[in-house]
Amino acid sequence: MIPSTLLFMMLTILFLAAPNMAADLGPTSAQLLWILDIYGFVMAGFLVAMGVLGDRVGKRRLMVIGAVVFGIVSIAAAMTTSPELMIAWRAVLGLGGAMMLPSTLGLIFVLFADPRARGIAIGMWAGGISAGVALGPLLSGLLLEAFGWEATFLVAVPVMALVAIGAPWLLPEHKDKTARIDIFSALLLVTALLSIIYGIKRFATQEPVGPTIGLLATGALVGLWFVIRQLRATNPLLDVRLFTNRTVSGALTVFLLSAAALGGVYSLFTQYLQLVQGLSPMQAGLSIIPAAAVLIAVSTLSPMFARKFRPGNVIAIGLLTQVIGYFLFTQLDAGTGLALVIASFVITYPGVAPSMALTTDLVVSSVPPEKAGGASGLATTVNDLGISLGVAVIGSVGIASYRSQITDTMPEGVPPEAAATATTGIDGALGAASQLPDAVGASLATAAQQAFTSGLNTAGLISAVIAALAALIAATRLRHVRPTGEATSDPRSTEESVR
Repeated sequence: MIPSTLLFMMLTILFLAAPNMAADLGPTSAQLLWILDIYGFVMAGFLVAMGVLGDRVGKRRLMVIGAVVFGIVSIAAAMTTSPELMIAWRAVLGLGGAMMLPSTLGLIFVLFADPRARGIAIGMWAGGISAGVALGPLLSGLLLEAFGWEATFLVAVPVMALVAIGAPWLLPEHKDKTARIDIFSALLLVTALLSIIYGIKRFATQEPVGPTIGLLATGALVGLWFVIRQLRATNPLLDVRLFTNRTVSGALTVFLLSAAALGGVYSLFTQYLQLVQGLSPMQAGLSIIPAAAVLIAVSTLSPMFARKFRPGNVIAIGLLTQVIGYFLFTQLDAGTGLALVIASFVITYPGVAPSMALTTDLVVSSVPPEKAGGASGLATTVNDLGISLGVAVIGSVGIASYRSQITDTMPEGVPPEAAATATTGIDGALGAASQLPDAVGASLATAAQQAFTSGLNTAGLISAVIAALAALIAATRLRHVRPTGEATSDPRSTEESVR
């Protein structure tokens, strides 16, 4: 659980550090989004390939190698002064995470042969992931207050040292020398993801339309090539046929949508707390504690609710509470009181917990035992992809909204160079405002804060629609899944679930 928790904590730990990092590295708004989300995309793209590699060389051995890589690269990232290099280091961290994460879930299958014990272990593993996602910004705030953004990388070093030293002592080794590694398929998957995401981000930064459409088309074609390759393969890297199982497709679609909706708003919200509400990193981290505490509690209780009520309904209710929270985000402005801001997040954040806590077990338990490994790999990939997808897509929409409004509301008297800097992002606007005469600077800062809040409003509206769609899918596509506490006495129900 230790590496799993840390790896998902690293998905969100930079959310609060983004303003401090932007002040030092000077990235554009698009580069800052790449720094935040490239880690998750690379990890998702290589998860399944690294899972197969772990079968070949040993799950425990690959976990140790991944921990060493992650620790060394974390030190390099903390010493970086270039935004381009930071993007590169975050990508390598994603590769190191991909070495470790499949081994964590794979070793659970090795350690626990009894299905009930394995289900409990998977639930604890999912709970650790939930805790990592929740605690990332809180820990970031504490580290930023005491040290600097560099500490958000260095915190991983002692944890990875513990994993590298402790794993050989405490965990068994497991190999499957018959496993075949399809690195080319993994490269196709990463290429498709990054091409599509890069194209979306070019739209947000108002780049020329022609190359942008070309990137999106390239990503779609490479993705289609990947799917066809998997369908033709005897031992596919990613068993896309599992999507014909309605439980698998329903659960994974719901989680991908719910996590994406949260990821985009989450990254903007943490910046809003600091750059609009004026909180210090520690104050921003502490303001997230109530929502994080409720998230962890709901993640723990969700499997218990699923034993008495249909899991699809449990997930749908959580998502409907998110819709309410996202609607509240559409009502925020630069002058909203902090109490309402925190209350909005407390309602929104825990709504993702049921899908986060139940998805993996739903997927794995709905397929025959011989397909459990492929199903778990699929679930882990989607688990990792969701938040990063939200940061990329919804975050890009927020940036586009900011750029549009700040351009229209640029105060008179702002020099052209300062105006150009202000359009790159709210960090640039506030930095430029501090260099201008008081009246002009204050007007620019106010306009930038209002524009950024408008971007957050837009993101909240999009996320509300996505969460509502996910709730509908959970209530309909997963309605056949019985409460997990019920014994399945009718063989047809099991057969239907597998089908």
